[in-house]
Amino acid sequence: MARLKVHELRSKSKGELMTQLKDLKTELAALRVAKVTGGAPNKLSKIKVVRLSIARVLTVIRQGQLSKLREKFAGKTYQPLDLRAKKTRAIRRRLSAKELSSVTEKQRKKNLYFPQRRFAVKA
Repeated sequence: MARLKVHELRSKSKGELMTQLKDLKTELAALRVAKVTGGAPNKLSKIKVVRLSIARVLTVIRQGQLSKLREKFAGKTYQPLDLRAKKTRAIRRRLSAKELSSVTEKQRKKNLYFPQRRFAVKA
């Protein structure tokens, strides 16, 4: 089987992708048997191509699942962990913009009664 193109895989349905995955796995099994029995060198080099093709098919299937899930959870308050933005742990725990700008009642009154003074600076 020739090297698979991802843009061709994206146009296929999930059922077609699953059948292609099944075919690739059976081909990989046959190639591994040929490797053990001392097959031709061209078959041995084909193992890597088939493994990469399997990975491509699985990736396209996973991306399709995630896109459908993103549509389903769009606008919801909570999302599954694998749909959330990864970023870094520190960024995820950082205060939100609203929390950063919020001021306590005491500080609000202090700012109101004692505003910051403006000085005219001689240039």
